[in-house]
Amino acid sequence: MKLLSTLLAVTGIVLVSSTQYALAADLEAGEKIFSANCSACHAGGNNAIMPEKTLKKDILETNGMNSIEAITTQVKNGKNAMPAFGGRLADEDIEDVANYVLNQSEQGW
Repeated sequence: MKLLSTLLAVTGIVLVSSTQYALAADLEAGEKIFSANCSACHAGGNNAIMPEKTLKKDILETNGMNSIEAITTQVKNGKNAMPAFGGRLADEDIEDVANYVLNQSEQGW
């Protein structure tokens, strides 16, 4: 029984460590994708085209854009002056950039 408990504990630690590493890697990938595709209009979480619609936490919340799903949908489909990136970026890249944007908004850009 003690061996089983030890194995479960070690497995849990490995899974947590792997998850944290994967999250960090996804945020790093998201930052690169953001820099290459989004920063022209959204540098520093701002919005050069529609200044009132920034990527700042409070504005994302106000506009119902404070979830991975909402940001992913916006990036894939575009809206107003924002073009759709669904045909240009892989789904994984869009999810990475959505995670990066949400994380940056939480950090205050």
